[in-house]
Amino acid sequence: MVRRVRKAVFPVGGMGTRFLPATKAMPKEMLPVVDKPLIQYAVEEAQAAGIEHFIFVTGRGKGALEDHFDHAPQLERLLLERRKTKEIEAVTSWMPKSGQVSYTRQQEPLGLGHAVWCARDLVGDEPFAVLLPDDLVRARVPCLRQMVDVWVETGGSMVAVMDVPREHTKRYGILDVEKDDGRLARAKGLVEKPEPEVAPSTLSIIGRYILHPKVFDYLELQQRGAGGEVQLTDAMAKTIGQVPFHGLRFEGQRFDCGDKVGFLAANVVYGLDRPDLADDFREALKSIDI
Repeated sequence: MVRRVRKAVFPVGGMGTRFLPATKAMPKEMLPVVDKPLIQYAVEEAQAAGIEHFIFVTGRGKGALEDHFDHAPQLERLLLERRKTKEIEAVTSWMPKSGQVSYTRQQEPLGLGHAVWCARDLVGDEPFAVLLPDDLVRARVPCLRQMVDVWVETGGSMVAVMDVPREHTKRYGILDVEKDDGRLARAKGLVEKPEPEVAPSTLSIIGRYILHPKVFDYLELQQRGAGGEVQLTDAMAKTIGQVPFHGLRFEGQRFDCGDKVGFLAANVVYGLDRPDLADDFREALKSIDI
């Protein structure tokens, strides 16, 4: 019997240097797309996939992120007194319940693999999801929900993947594909950021994972890979042959919000998606003199 995915890890310890000075005193995961921070989009996606335990791997200066997932009694009392029911719902309806949120610190910036390893004791011996808030996926069915629905049949580990131009393979973890039906690809290997001429495919991993706990056996070794960091891709690759490993071509549009242009594009698209903003926003965009 395949165990259910109940826990999700959110690696949020990074400094966000690409968005300085905005991130000098504010966690990059709190940057808003329209009126909601990136981390909230990720948590809501996890909730839609049935996640019950939300594990944040933080670092110094992340207090605002932790406060965001707690009640704000003074604010809520003020909104209640002013009968602002929509606003109360906006700040409370999505919050995980008491006891569903845990925090642990990544005390050294040693890479994504190291961040996931820091959550090992909170995850335990069960399958778990990893969501990178920088990757925002606009989809009718949330990306992680799509993955969970397929993972129930495959078990093992699964990553969300998309085809990229060959010249971009050096930016991503790339699948070495054994079998591919056009939506689900079974991998026989993974390569972290290969040069285009040696990349085994153009099928790249984005920031959504469902991982078998076997990956902790290899993260425990703390072996350094590309960039001198502990790479999650390297540890996942070592589990192939021991557990099934698949890449799912998700349905939806991915925005790289760790990049300024991707972040701006996400704000435009998500703003135009909002019924309460779309008409006025569209007119505002037309009026811009460029």
